[in-house]
Amino acid sequence: MRAAVMRNKKLIAADVPLPEPGPGEVLVKSLACGICGSDLHALKHADKLVESSKRSGAAFVMDLSRDIVMGHEFCAEIADFGPGTQKRLKAGSRVCSFPALIRATGIEAVGYSNENPGGYAEYMRLTEALLLEVPNGLSTEHAALTEPMAVGFHAVQKAMLTNQDAPLVIGCGPVGLAVIAGLKLTGQHPIVAADFSPRRRELALKVGADAVIDPKEKSPFESWKEMAVYKDPSKAPPMPPWMPGPPLRPAVIFECVGVPGVIESIMASAPRNARIVVVGVCMERDSFEPMLGISKELNVQFVLGYTPEEFALTLSNIAEGKINTGPLITGKVGVEGVAQAFEDLASPERHAKIIVEPWRS
Repeated sequence: MRAAVMRNKKLIAADVPLPEPGPGEVLVKSLACGICGSDLHALKHADKLVESSKRSGAAFVMDLSRDIVMGHEFCAEIADFGPGTQKRLKAGSRVCSFPALIRATGIEAVGYSNENPGGYAEYMRLTEALLLEVPNGLSTEHAALTEPMAVGFHAVQKAMLTNQDAPLVIGCGPVGLAVIAGLKLTGQHPIVAADFSPRRRELALKVGADAVIDPKEKSPFESWKEMAVYKDPSKAPPMPPWMPGPPLRPAVIFECVGVPGVIESIMASAPRNARIVVVGVCMERDSFEPMLGISKELNVQFVLGYTPEEFALTLSNIAEGKINTGPLITGKVGVEGVAQAFEDLASPERHAKIIVEPWRS
């Protein structure tokens, strides 16, 4: 079968073996697969991903001297069944799935594995028990956005927001947009978001932000302060006399950039007692001054992925129109175009999400 293969830190189109489904697994035809920012990082920093996975016990352990077929944001079609399957969904059914295989030996990643090709290939194998049928009427390309939107929803859930909190999203790439969509689902307002890219700020408004800030023009934190003032002063907690200005709602800041230095920058600018949720995937070493956090009593929460329940709910929310995924898809390529798509995604003005359709000529 044809696939976009990561080989020696480069992407090439090549023929690879057709995977064979094991017990409790199905063979699926990959219909659409989004290119994730984590894949862009993995191509550049694969060795660091493997090293950190070994240290943390994660499933992303790969032999970088061998081929890897990435792609974990997918919608697929059931093609065949392995031994011991229940066949609760018929062949030809469109499905989404948690990108993992559950085996007797443990959990194995799909897309970050030498053995289990991801959605940049014509076929994959998936665990039958994890399959979710795509609701009727939902397009294949939008169903493929279930995985990245679930990441944002999970981050919002981990933040444990109250109706008094005022969120600020730093970075409006695909991760930040997913967080904004997740915040909108909770009814949280105002949602303030910041990004240098005009295109990304435009998309942030379309998926649910109330205000967008260009950091070149104004500090996101100053803009947040203007919108975080209690509209009803009677609900504000008592403030000590040495803290001037009107009382502000508690800050919950979502870091959605994932490059070194951003966490420290946020800590330096954040108000006292802020909660910082780190969603951006940084695969390089970073550093910050603990005293910044200590003196302000900041709370830093790192998040990853989503639960199976959050994944299923996200698919349902997209199908019901509660999450606006329409503006996010900005391009489509076949297997032969994946390498160029990775390069194109470096420009925030051109693309938000490029979908790989392995069968596209």
